[in-house]
Amino acid sequence: MKASEYVSFDAVGLAELVAEGEVLPAELEAAARQAVQAVDPQINAVVETWPTDDEPAPGSTPLAGVPFLIKDIAVAMAGRRMELGSRLAAGNVAGADSSLMQRFRRAGLVTFGRTATPEMAYGISTESALYGVTRNPWDLERSAGGSSGGAAAAVAAGVVPVAHGTDAAGSLRIPAAYNGLFGIKPTRGRVSMGPDVDEVFSGLAVHGSVSRTVRDSAVLLDQIRGPESGDPYFAPQPSRPYAEEVTRHPGSLRIGVLAQAWGGRRTTAPVTDALSRTVRLLEFLGHHVTEVEVGLGVGWEEFVLANARLMTVNLTTLVDGLAAAFGRPVDSSTLESATLAGYHYGHRVGGAQFQTALAMRNRVARSLARYFDEYDILLTPTLPELPVSLGTHTEGAEALDGLGWIERINDLSPFTMPFNVAGTPAISVPVTADAGTGLPVGMQFAAGYGLEGRLFRLAGQLEQASPWSGRIPTVWAGNHSARPHGVQETTNPQAVDLRVRGKSG
Repeated sequence: MKASEYVSFDAVGLAELVAEGEVLPAELEAAARQAVQAVDPQINAVVETWPTDDEPAPGSTPLAGVPFLIKDIAVAMAGRRMELGSRLAAGNVAGADSSLMQRFRRAGLVTFGRTATPEMAYGISTESALYGVTRNPWDLERSAGGSSGGAAAAVAAGVVPVAHGTDAAGSLRIPAAYNGLFGIKPTRGRVSMGPDVDEVFSGLAVHGSVSRTVRDSAVLLDQIRGPESGDPYFAPQPSRPYAEEVTRHPGSLRIGVLAQAWGGRRTTAPVTDALSRTVRLLEFLGHHVTEVEVGLGVGWEEFVLANARLMTVNLTTLVDGLAAAFGRPVDSSTLESATLAGYHYGHRVGGAQFQTALAMRNRVARSLARYFDEYDILLTPTLPELPVSLGTHTEGAEALDGLGWIERINDLSPFTMPFNVAGTPAISVPVTADAGTGLPVGMQFAAGYGLEGRLFRLAGQLEQASPWSGRIPTVWAGNHSARPHGVQETTNPQAVDLRVRGKSG
């Protein structure tokens, strides 16, 4: 299969080809490896590839035979390295599959490599001392986001149609927005974190995906959702497969719009313009859209401080465990400055302070739940500005303490973390693009606990009304006329008028 053919299909489309006998899984894998060779020297998204031994039966699942990449953290594949983007964990090899990896195998995915993450997934731009800088395929001088930046850059450039990622503060939605993709942070408890851990970052972190089409993420979530024995959280199972939700009409939804973020960070003009166009599209589609103010139940400074305590204490236990396992020191020879500062800060957090931080998590969850009692959806920009230049996130990091680093993350991405704290699902959708630069602009849609189905219905409607599959980044594994199959162009001229097509290279 030629690269131009390979990149023109989404994951479901590729699996259908395999099921129909038109292509072999080995041919798809070969095309994916060729794509890595073609684009990764420019974007540095794929850390490692390896020989595969999975032989999924064609047609056995909706994703059987599709090439796949996992993030270099939180998912263990037996016999393969998982280094967490850190010199402290360099050379770490997993002894067994994690629960999620077992589910990826049962889904028929052919996992042939891992993608870059910032150290310990403790940042929102994928720039690490171990791997180097991951670049945005839309503009190589800009960040690909993080912490699932390697996954997003690889999907956006056509290496794979869908990839695994994690999200503890926006780590799927941020790179989805930067790279023009659909990204989903599921409900807490939707996907198991086991068996080695019951939760990550005190329940803030979840497994999810980035993809070029909505249906790919829906189908993947269908394949991996559900608890394992001993899991501390259990999200209610959906009434029907998420794959079916994508094509169902969402009805007329009550959508609140929060244009300016908690904490006072102002949304820039290009993003505000994109938000306004998104609101007009939603109104055209029959939704009731109103501006709202949404309380978090705590002040912003208290919110950031509590999250700093939660995240740094969790980071400290992770670092201490790795240092003991590998017999390595915890210092600047093994950790980057922001991680090291967080480690030292976490050691100073007392038990009562940590318990108070957990109480903040409850207050935020209760406050957002009250909002979702009144509204079906909350719409915000995913980020307050266009993809930033490389180095923006890390500039001056050596002068920050653990609290200062979390303050910076929440300043650069003030819309995303509250939904990690509350445990509710949220998605980033590339509804439109910046008129001046052609860069993608992500819109975040959040719903109440366990309501991913509502988000998939809305995202599927938006994908039909304002398709983004034709927007191709500068770095692309195929030719620039190749468009993923699986999404039909709208024939509604009013909807077309609301689209801004991105530059194609």
